[in-house]
Amino acid sequence: MSIEVLPWIEPVAAAAPLRERPWAFLALSDGSPQARWSYLAWEPEATVRLDPGGGDPFAALRGLTGADPLMSDVDEPPPFTGGGVGLLAYEAAGAFDRLDLPRATGWPDLFAARYARLLAFDHHRRRVLAIGGAVPPDPEAPEPGPPSEAFTPEAPPDAYEAAVAEVVARIGRGDLFQANIAQAWSGRLRRGADPFDLFTRLTEASPAPYAAWWRLPGAALVSQSPESFLSLEAEAGVRRVRARPIKGTRPRHPDPARDAALAEDLTKSDKDRAENLMIVDLMRNDLARVCRPGTVHVEALNALRTWPHVHHLESVVAGDLVDGVDAPAVLAAAFPPGSITGAPKVEAMKVIAELERPRGPWCGSLALLADGGAMEASVLIRTVGLLEDQEGWRWRTLAGAGITADSDPASERLETEAKIAAIRRALCGQQLEQVIESDRRGRR
Repeated sequence: MSIEVLPWIEPVAAAAPLRERPWAFLALSDGSPQARWSYLAWEPEATVRLDPGGGDPFAALRGLTGADPLMSDVDEPPPFTGGGVGLLAYEAAGAFDRLDLPRATGWPDLFAARYARLLAFDHHRRRVLAIGGAVPPDPEAPEPGPPSEAFTPEAPPDAYEAAVAEVVARIGRGDLFQANIAQAWSGRLRRGADPFDLFTRLTEASPAPYAAWWRLPGAALVSQSPESFLSLEAEAGVRRVRARPIKGTRPRHPDPARDAALAEDLTKSDKDRAENLMIVDLMRNDLARVCRPGTVHVEALNALRTWPHVHHLESVVAGDLVDGVDAPAVLAAAFPPGSITGAPKVEAMKVIAELERPRGPWCGSLALLADGGAMEASVLIRTVGLLEDQEGWRWRTLAGAGITADSDPASERLETEAKIAAIRRALCGQQLEQVIESDRRGRR
């Protein structure tokens, strides 16, 4: 098999003809420095669906990768030239943490596939690499309207605020230090609309470095994630893993002065910096399970990252892997991501299971495991899970906030609504301000 260099095609346009094909997959980068490549794959060589109790999802991923990457004389080849793609549901953690987590109806612990033919889109050099003989589909330029008529909360605002207050009380009793608590929304796509319509609208309005669309049998994933969970690559002969947890959020504002003030407020917030630091410590502990002693360190702490709808604080934790540890073992050591569980992790997960319905794909991970050992895995925040039935597609999405001892329930609720704004608009065309005002009227 070879790599052929082709002229540039927009990844979304190339994927559009495959919108109804099961196992068609697009990992879409926004072209930022840490997210140079997008990948489009279809017609996998092998597929896996692992339901609860069906086995170890991380071992199943190991069976989809090869020891050696595709060799080519193309300069600057992509990190992923074939291998496994895996969607781990949040509750897959119960497979190894001995937690009796309830499962989301319709979602297995793992969807996975092996792809040997794919297109890699180089956003920096504006070229497409056809790998393994892949032939690009004839591109289309979809322009869908809002695919859903309603964006319905699964519980009233007061219920979410009560859950936050309960976590604050448990923190006060010393049960835990932090937990990420989410609220959920659900609905149906209009008849004739499909998940790719949502993906197109979402990525056009709010690009992200780890966006993804995956058309699965009877299900689909649409993600606009800004967060890398784990990346694994070789640097000067050393296999290095990095985690980039995001904690701390402020909404964007159309007025530049007000927007800058919100960003500054975030960087100076003791509460948000402490929240981030707790997760950094948790990720240091997780990576220490698979890294050489003394190599785990913090490369960046509380760095400001700005996206179209929110400001975030991001940290970077890195370490050098022990010989013999592969990408699935790294995933198993750190899953689910600490930024969306809390600390201590297992206790936080128990609290989450008490206060929320099962999450399913939201806050699980989507991982690309390349032949040869490299990996890029995202945290599935800003993510919609969709299931197909006789009436079409029903969707569900969530947004969470890290709850600490200083959390104010109403402020945390507003933070989740800021995080979900782009998905809300992509689904319904609604403005966040309209929804907040509607919530306020409902609370009077």
